[in-house]
Amino acid sequence: MNHIIIAPVILPAVIGALIILWMRSDLLLQRVFSIAGTMLLLGVSLYLAWLASSGDVLVYRLGNWAAPFGIVLMLDRLAGLMLVLTSVMALAVQLYAFGSGWDRKGWHFHALWQFQLMGVCGAFLTGDAFNLFVFFEILLIASYGLMTHGGGEMRLRAGVQYIAFNLAGSILFLAALGVLYSVTGTLNMADMAARVAAMPEGDTALLRTGAVMLMLVFAIKASLVPLHFWLPSTYANAPGPVAALFAIMTKVGVYAIIRFFTLVFPQDTVIESVVMDLLLPAALFTLVLGQLGVMGTRNLGRMAAYAAIASVGMLMIAVAQFTPQATSAALYYMVHSTLAGAALFLVVDMIGARRGDLWLRADGIMPGNAMIAALFFASTIAMAGMPPLSGFVGKLLVLDATRAAPGAVVIWGAVLVTSLIAIYGYARAGSLVFWKAYETGPVKAVIPANGAPLWARIPTKLETHEQIQDLGDAASPTLAFVAVWALLAGLVALTVFAGPAMQFAEATAAQLHDPAGYLSAVLQGQEGTK
Repeated sequence: MNHIIIAPVILPAVIGALIILWMRSDLLLQRVFSIAGTMLLLGVSLYLAWLASSGDVLVYRLGNWAAPFGIVLMLDRLAGLMLVLTSVMALAVQLYAFGSGWDRKGWHFHALWQFQLMGVCGAFLTGDAFNLFVFFEILLIASYGLMTHGGGEMRLRAGVQYIAFNLAGSILFLAALGVLYSVTGTLNMADMAARVAAMPEGDTALLRTGAVMLMLVFAIKASLVPLHFWLPSTYANAPGPVAALFAIMTKVGVYAIIRFFTLVFPQDTVIESVVMDLLLPAALFTLVLGQLGVMGTRNLGRMAAYAAIASVGMLMIAVAQFTPQATSAALYYMVHSTLAGAALFLVVDMIGARRGDLWLRADGIMPGNAMIAALFFASTIAMAGMPPLSGFVGKLLVLDATRAAPGAVVIWGAVLVTSLIAIYGYARAGSLVFWKAYETGPVKAVIPANGAPLWARIPTKLETHEQIQDLGDAASPTLAFVAVWALLAGLVALTVFAGPAMQFAEATAAQLHDPAGYLSAVLQGQEGTK
């Protein structure tokens, strides 16, 4: 066994615990250890992705217990890709939180950040359905604290709604696992797949019920319509860096759908048909509602939240096809939408810090207006799927993958029409915030009670809770701009190297749709285990 496979789970867990027990009163030390830990996580993720690129499926058996009785962590191309995506985005967003001062508006920001990464990375690596539930709960518990970071009535209200909805999803998750366990007698995903494949077709009624319940759970996590109600207010009211990090959380739900319905249920054509009949209409409604929200909202925070919903709809259109070509297109678009969504949330946070709110109105020229306008322009082009950035390539790949689908005309029409709607919505927002600002008068500066402009205040030392609260909404200095440009640079790289990226995505999709290697890696060659 290669013990480094468990490092993406252990590393943030240890750093998070150290921050709470040792550094809780020293913000500088928290920043150093937390950012260094995220950088180390990125290095480990790159190494694991390189190991997985060979096509081998690597297994880590905790306690050296044999599967399916022991807990296993699995590393394949998909897990490696998601680990790298998570760590790249987390590092950029964490640097933004440091540069903008968001990390000192409340206690335990960096500890919760590390625990969130632990849950996300664990969800991507686990090969056990129950431990997928455990890692879901870890990342959700950390996200509850991050969601309410900094306080405020609207944020707390949105946080309560977020907690209630996700607790309901967790209960449904447990019920789905109970149904699947009653049918298969196991929760190891590889063992479950082998037993499902051996079941007579006439005995799959209860199995189909469990599969649909599981899909509903993952649809809640991915915010598919009509299970999306928690997302708009949650993302719009969350702190900017937290909303950007949450861009990966919806992808955890998408990842779980891809993993389960290519590994556990692909042999049962009845289950595939039931899931596809539900998933594709939900994806189309999600895309339409998200882009209409982008056009209709009067708040930049909600606009970014609806853009995230629309990107999930576009992604799930490809996933719902359950073909290797569509899956490879979905993987490419997943990387794009995560980076673009995170960049948009950070740009919106910059605007809010300088204007004092996020309502769409002409409200004077903000400091750094030209630079932020360029960032907003680039991030919205990416989210709308316009050339020359990777969103355009991703949409073309999805359209090509659905060309032979039964509902191809409806899919193409929805994608093309909603793209025009999104372009109009982003153009309206940009013209109000940046262009018409020149008609309203002089530069507007948000000045807190202590007299220093928000964007000029760079907090350096954590002393008391009251002093943290007095800092107000510190805006983004140079480091924050660098973090956003880094995310956009990732989109440029994804465009320039679209060929190699698609080759990796195609190899990953081929591995997913041929689960024999995954099953043999887990269930065979277990000599020397307990």
